[in-house]
Amino acid sequence: MKRSSIPSFGLAMTVVLLAAGPLRLWGDDKPAEPKERGPVQMTEEGMRIHREGLLVDGHNDLPWQFRTKSDLSFQSLDISRPQKSIHTDIPRLRKGGVGAQFWAAYVPAESRKKGTAVRETLDQIDVIHRMIRAYPDDLELATGVDDILRIRKAGKIASLIGVEGGHSIDNSLGVLRMYSKLGVRYMTLTHTETLDWADSATDEAKHGGLTKFGEQVVQEMNRLGMMVDISHVSADTMKHAIKVSRAPVIASHSSAYALAPHVRNVPDDVLKLVAKNGGVVMVNFYSGFITPEGARAAKELFKTARELRVKYPDDKEFETALAQWEKEHPFPAGSVHTVVNHIEHVIKVAGIDHVGLGSDFDGISRAPRQLEDVSCFPFITQELLNRGYTKEQIHKVLGGNLLRAFREVEKAARDPK
Repeated sequence: MKRSSIPSFGLAMTVVLLAAGPLRLWGDDKPAEPKERGPVQMTEEGMRIHREGLLVDGHNDLPWQFRTKSDLSFQSLDISRPQKSIHTDIPRLRKGGVGAQFWAAYVPAESRKKGTAVRETLDQIDVIHRMIRAYPDDLELATGVDDILRIRKAGKIASLIGVEGGHSIDNSLGVLRMYSKLGVRYMTLTHTETLDWADSATDEAKHGGLTKFGEQVVQEMNRLGMMVDISHVSADTMKHAIKVSRAPVIASHSSAYALAPHVRNVPDDVLKLVAKNGGVVMVNFYSGFITPEGARAAKELFKTARELRVKYPDDKEFETALAQWEKEHPFPAGSVHTVVNHIEHVIKVAGIDHVGLGSDFDGISRAPRQLEDVSCFPFITQELLNRGYTKEQIHKVLGGNLLRAFREVEKAARDPK
C-alpha cells in the first residue's frame, strides 16, 4: 500500500485508502493498544519448521525505494549491507528465511493521466532486473514454480515481478503481453483509482466490477500464465474477476475485512469465492489494515491526503505535510498476534489451503510489533505453532499455497479452453 503517488518508507500509505465515513481522531495522545499476549518467543522447533519451509512473500516495494532515493546504481542504497532506512536488505531477507519474493513494479496511478504509465512501469521492471543482476550471489530471477524450487535449492532467493495496478498497461493487451515476456507473473487489476475497465476499492465505482475489456484482461492473463491479483480492487471487481478467471486468483497483499473493516481488505463472501476458485489471500502487514482503529484512521488519511495534494502540489511539501498529519493522528500498530489473527480468519472462512503472506514491506509507513522488517517472518511461524498448527499446515501458509495456485495458473496457460 503506497502513499498517494509517492510511496516511501515512513511516508507510504495514502492513495491506497478510501475515505468512508466519520473518524474519531486521537489527538496527540498515543492510543492505547488492545490487550493481547506478550511477545512471541522463538523456539528451536519453530525455527526448524521455518527453515524447512519455503517462504513466499507476495509483495515488497523495495524497487520503489531505489527510485525515490535516486539510487538506481545500488551504491548508496546497497542492500548487501544492513539498511536502517528501509524494511528490506539481503542480510535481513536471509535472517527471515525468505525463499521467494515478489518485487512490485509500482508506479503511481497519476501516471496514467500524464501518459507516462507504460514508460515508468518499464523503468521499474528494469530496476528489478538490474537489482537481481547486481546481487547474483543472493538473488535470481524466477518466472515459474520450477524456477522457484531450483533457485531455493541453490541457496538463493527466487525473485519474481508483479505489476501493481492495471493503469500500467494503458488499456493495451499488447503491453500486457510485453510485460509477460519481461518476466511479470502477476498484475494487480487496479491500484488507487478506478480505470476505464475496472473499479478500484479506493475510488468511485463506475462499472459494477469489470467491463468487457476488463474481462479480456483477465482472460489474457490466464492465457499468459500471469496470476490475476485482486488486491486494491472493489468487492464487485473481486467477484467479477473470480467469475471470469479459469485459473486461481490471488490477493497479493490484503487482509480480512471482518477483522479490520477497510475496503482494501477482503470480505468473507469473497473469501469463500476465493476458496472455490482455488486462490490465495496473502495477508498484508500494514497496521492500517489489521486493526479496527487502524482501518478507521486509514480512511481518514486518504481523505486528508487528497486535500493536502491540492494544497501542496510539490512532492516534498506534500510528503512533509502528510507525515506531520500522521504524527499527530497515531493509531495502534498491532503485533504479530494481530497478523496471525487475520491468517486464522482466512483459514476459518476459506480454509487452510487459501492463505499466504503479502507483507507490503517498504510500501507501508507503520508495521506491527515483531514484524518490523523482513527479518521477522519466523515469528509468524512460531505463533502459528503456538496456536496448534502442524508443520505441514504452517508450510502451506508460508508459501505452499501460493506455489500450488501458481502451478494451477501455469497449467491453465498450457491447456487453454
